[in-house]
Amino acid sequence: MMPARLAVAGLALLLAVPAIAGDYQLGPQDKLNIRIAEWQTVEGTFRDWSAINGEYSVGPAGTLSVPFAGELPAAGKTTAEIAAAISETLQRKLALSDKPEASVEMVQFRPFYISGEVQSPGQFPYVPELTVLKAISVAGGIRRNAENGPQQDRDLITAKGNFDIYDDQRLRLVVRRARIDAELADKTTFEAPKEVADDPKVATIVADEMAVLTSDQKKLKLKLQALDDLKNLLQNEIESLQKKIVNQQRQVDLAKEQLDSVGALAQKGLVVQTRVLNSEQTIADLQGQILDYETAILTAKQSMSKATQDATDAENTLRSSLASDRQQVETDLKEAELRVGMQKGLMTVASDPATQAAMTNSDQPALQYVLVRVVDGKTSEIAATEETPVLPGDVIKVKLAPMTSQ
Repeated sequence: MMPARLAVAGLALLLAVPAIAGDYQLGPQDKLNIRIAEWQTVEGTFRDWSAINGEYSVGPAGTLSVPFAGELPAAGKTTAEIAAAISETLQRKLALSDKPEASVEMVQFRPFYISGEVQSPGQFPYVPELTVLKAISVAGGIRRNAENGPQQDRDLITAKGNFDIYDDQRLRLVVRRARIDAELADKTTFEAPKEVADDPKVATIVADEMAVLTSDQKKLKLKLQALDDLKNLLQNEIESLQKKIVNQQRQVDLAKEQLDSVGALAQKGLVVQTRVLNSEQTIADLQGQILDYETAILTAKQSMSKATQDATDAENTLRSSLASDRQQVETDLKEAELRVGMQKGLMTVASDPATQAAMTNSDQPALQYVLVRVVDGKTSEIAATEETPVLPGDVIKVKLAPMTSQ
């Protein structure tokens, strides 16, 4: 019979579980589909905001980044609350007369985790109405004794191998984060973070990330240099055209003086009228060339402005890409750290003599279930049964019950 303490804890847990469909509270790694539509009062139609519509993930800090709305707190909020916050923020920031309608739907819940006496411990996608028993089924069921050789030895080898893989991922992500921070700070080099500096593999990883940093900065430098060279070339062209305009204006002045002289002689009948017309044509041609030069100067100045804008865009694009990479690295790093911790626990369980003795017993071992859940930033362990509901982000521990003396 279940002890009274565990029964009370299980009942309290059942009463505390929210309905996933309605008032589910969001958290990091949840994926949402956001659609925005705005009612056009004058036209009497809806306008779809295709630039914003799409899938978004709640970041490690519990925030949701939406274009034009910015960073919105999402952790602990429902989809309805997020939709209302997006609508109000867009109306306020864009000074809209009508509030845009926002629709927020769950695309994918954050995963749950299971460890201990199951066939395939690890991370799994969450589905609504998940219970401890269903989660164990997803993980391949309760771990069974192997027919050939001790199961525990293979579990220890598997856990150790997985630990090495995830720890290597964690190490690389820590160094990558340091490299991205250095690039964002416009530094040309960086050192291995203190928390991994003693690892023998870190020197090679730092060298690889340094190659990436150098390559990124070199590409940006070459592009900016090319744009500077173009601007210098255009500036030289403008100065040359300005000199041509000065010379051309001098020709115009001389042609006008000649026209005045020829005109006076033509009035006296000393020269034919054709010479007057030729002089006037010459002046018109010269003035037309001046206009061409001025147009060319304007075009060159526009090209210089575009080159300046291209240089700014190149720097902003790199920084935006680095910021996005930084956020993804943080997400991947938290997942890797969780996996490392899980594999450590599995290694501890696999090397426990009591567990080994229980697993070699011919009788089905008694199991205990514990949910590790984060509520309001606090982690707590809750005793559970096979029918206890599981929430996204929960860690389910399946443990062997303590052996009782016969």
